[in-house]
Amino acid sequence: MSDLQGLSLLGFGRGAPGPRTFHAQNPATGERLEPSYQATEPADVDRACALASQAFEAYSRALASERAAFLRAIAEGLEGAREPIVERCQAETALPPARLQAELGRTTHQLRLMAAVAEEGSWGDARIDTADPDRKPAPRPDVRSMRRALGPVAVFGSSNFPLAFSVAGGDTASALAAGNTVIVKAHPLHPGTSERVGEVVAASARRCGLPEGTFSLLFDDGFTVGESLVRHPLVQAVGFTGSRAGGEALVRLAASRAQPIPVYAEMGSVNPVVVLPGALRERSRALAEGLHASFTLGVGQFCTNPGVVLIEAGAVGDVFEQHLVELTRSTPVGVMLGARIGAAYRRGLERLRGLGATPLSEGATRADVATGQAALWRTDVPAALAAPGLLEEVFGPSTLLVRYRDAADLERLVRSLDGQLTASVHALPEELPTFGSLLRLLAGKAGRVVINQFPTGVEVNHAMVHGGPFPATSDGRSTSVGTRAIERFSRLVAYQNFPQEALPPELQDANPRALWRVINGGRTPGPVAGIGDRPSG
Repeated sequence: MSDLQGLSLLGFGRGAPGPRTFHAQNPATGERLEPSYQATEPADVDRACALASQAFEAYSRALASERAAFLRAIAEGLEGAREPIVERCQAETALPPARLQAELGRTTHQLRLMAAVAEEGSWGDARIDTADPDRKPAPRPDVRSMRRALGPVAVFGSSNFPLAFSVAGGDTASALAAGNTVIVKAHPLHPGTSERVGEVVAASARRCGLPEGTFSLLFDDGFTVGESLVRHPLVQAVGFTGSRAGGEALVRLAASRAQPIPVYAEMGSVNPVVVLPGALRERSRALAEGLHASFTLGVGQFCTNPGVVLIEAGAVGDVFEQHLVELTRSTPVGVMLGARIGAAYRRGLERLRGLGATPLSEGATRADVATGQAALWRTDVPAALAAPGLLEEVFGPSTLLVRYRDAADLERLVRSLDGQLTASVHALPEELPTFGSLLRLLAGKAGRVVINQFPTGVEVNHAMVHGGPFPATSDGRSTSVGTRAIERFSRLVAYQNFPQEALPPELQDANPRALWRVINGGRTPGPVAGIGDRPSG
């Protein structure tokens, strides 16, 4: 690949140099990494949005096979550029090469999965109600509906997944699969990684013959460019993964526009883990080992690390706690993604201390500002209910044990929880029927409920839900992982009394794409049989 330039990618061109620059920094060494990056100027933000809007007119009408070919070309390009991408990403994030190789594989899998979804086409949810001119007292019109793309989408790269949730990550893949154009605001902690990946996306668009502006990439180490994107009248939706404060700020900006737009923000979660008494008695040590591995995974910088663990009070719970104390004490120090994230983590630990959590154990530490020390805390249900801040996310390798006395105590605590990405229950099979009301409560609190596993690790497939009620996300009706993610960047349109030749192929009688469709209330893969026919459902 060519040398990094430090300039935004505007369609097939580059942005102009400006007065504001910044550098990436190696969080493990403190070394400043070259080149300097130019914060995108307002005129170039406008140009990126204008190009995206112009490109949308053609890209949204592209055949599904053409969009699929584009996504597959990006995946192939990333694999071809694997070595320079991983090398730069390791320098900017201090993440180990094996983790980055796996994340690159996840990224290409997401792209290919979304390509298959776009090509297959049933995500568009085509529905047809044929006309019935003889219906009394009034004729029934012909009405057909399906999902269609929104327009230019602004995607914010995340800090903790520099590949899978960033420039060519899940938000970008799902938005492009639906027929939207995309403008990415790169995360300032890994601009070089973002440029490397952005070059692959832009080259793939050119190679596939797509219009200039199908993709652009902008840089900034502050808030100006991101705010300008969300406010820009040509941008029609936003995808974001990051802090609650950042997500809520974008939601407010989008709501204050003359034309409000949706913001799909993943913002934070403590991912509660409930350990029921029987499971605690039978596999205390294994549960402690599994929990320790889960809350310290990736230096606690996964969005699904468990931050709150509900354990029964009493002698058996004490044994579990002691196992976890020993494991936490033996945890080596880890390098966090950046100095600001390390500082925020330490502030989070001080918040827990200030709210009365009892410190139980700490891992190894160093003086480096970007390191994260494992931390284990304890409280009980009355204290947690009196100080709800104890149940808020601390982004890093920390977890809080909440000791409960009985099932009623447990349910009181669960009812008090905010919305979560995940909720996990460890139980013996015979315990689950007794705790049915608890499982129902957790399903109302989280986007994914897990039995006898820990929540870290999110499978990318058709059934996955990576979302949850506020404040885990800004819109709990959606997911940012899995094939349903494509639905976020679309809206429904009904076509009434259209002639066949003017309809999208998905809604034409002959069904040229061979889709499963709902026709007069019944689901069928065939053509429209005839006026007034009602296939059985």
